[in-house]
Amino acid sequence: MWIELVLLLACIVMGARLGGIGLGAAGGIGLVILVFGFGLPPGSPPSIVLGMIIAVITALAAMQAAGGLDYLVSLASRVMKKKPEYITFVAPFVTYLLVFASGTQHVIYALMPVIVEVSAKADIRPERPLSISVIASQGGLIASPISAATVAMVGALASLHVSLVNILIVIIPATLLGVLAGTLSVAWRGKKLSEDPVYLERVKAGQVNIGSAALVLTGEKLRNARGSLVLFLLAIVVVVVLGVFPQLRPHYQVFAEGNIEMGQVETGQAIMIVMLAAAGLIMLLFKAKPDETVKNNIMRGGIVAVISILGVSWMGSSFFEGNRPEIVNGISEIIRQAPWVLALGLFVLSVLLISQAATVVTLMPVAVALGLPASVLLGVYPAVNGSFFLPTYGTVLAAVSFDQTGSTRIGKYLLNHSFMRPGLVTTIAATLFALIISSVLL
Repeated sequence: MWIELVLLLACIVMGARLGGIGLGAAGGIGLVILVFGFGLPPGSPPSIVLGMIIAVITALAAMQAAGGLDYLVSLASRVMKKKPEYITFVAPFVTYLLVFASGTQHVIYALMPVIVEVSAKADIRPERPLSISVIASQGGLIASPISAATVAMVGALASLHVSLVNILIVIIPATLLGVLAGTLSVAWRGKKLSEDPVYLERVKAGQVNIGSAALVLTGEKLRNARGSLVLFLLAIVVVVVLGVFPQLRPHYQVFAEGNIEMGQVETGQAIMIVMLAAAGLIMLLFKAKPDETVKNNIMRGGIVAVISILGVSWMGSSFFEGNRPEIVNGISEIIRQAPWVLALGLFVLSVLLISQAATVVTLMPVAVALGLPASVLLGVYPAVNGSFFLPTYGTVLAAVSFDQTGSTRIGKYLLNHSFMRPGLVTTIAATLFALIISSVLL
């Protein structure tokens, strides 16, 4: 078992170094060795989870092709520019809401130039709002009812009868409180921008040219953008309502061996149906071209997520099924007595996988099999936000790149970067709040 575990970890590390779909491909290599070499059962890929992710990404990509995502970003930019002196407090919550509504962190790239511009004009070092906004985007992601991570949690906890609503009522307040704690940790960090020697040196060298071009949508493009956004948000509302009121999900009859059996549309199936329908309506009503839908960055990011989850989770499933008794007996008592061990495991795995959804799909089924209560599993969910720890994640690198003032940095010793303090404070606080809230509500 230990040799198989080393192989599993080696494939994860190798895939993380490759990046992108390399994570899923490396999982395929490990799966071949485990199944054909060690004779382990092949396990099973999380088909429902993958189907939900594909459906949601298709709807989101269609909205982007119709201009709805750009319109959503423009609304967020206007909010941040109204009170520039409060940018450190406004930016992370605007980012959180934007990611919450869209289900993807990709939208933060369009906000970063605006955050830098507003901060610089208010003589606030951009490091403050930029660093916590990157972390807030992670909180918004795991709280979003349509993100890949939340979809993965719904699938992982389905056997414990934990609904989408249960997840939302715990994770939304926990992550918002976590973001507030993270914001306070950086609100007065460092010198004012006008007193920062790095910034002054860059200005002197002519390396600072701050300003973001405002996106202007007019006429038919504006109507299509607004319409696609409204339709997408309505689809989210429908998904949540079906989760709150399961009796609204349709019942149906099936004929099996001469008998009539009753069935009901499951939550995962409902999400897929609603989101695929939303994508189709956006294409028909608001001129989202199928070719542009397939080519945009939202779709590319979704495909990367699907392939990564497919390879890694399938490899993990094979390893777990082949060693179930040893794993359950070996670590169940430790985790039952100290739930923080599971939280730490989720955090470390998310650092390696650089994906909240892949982390959930890989480790949560193991935790469910250990017999842990739903309140604990839901309480440690925010610990999957560890991708900031190593400064290699896309949003971290983009924030450093967009900040021409030089205040947002990756330190000399790699880990002493601008995102470490708000990241640790936010993640720890959100996890503690989630544990408290879930223990009361579940």
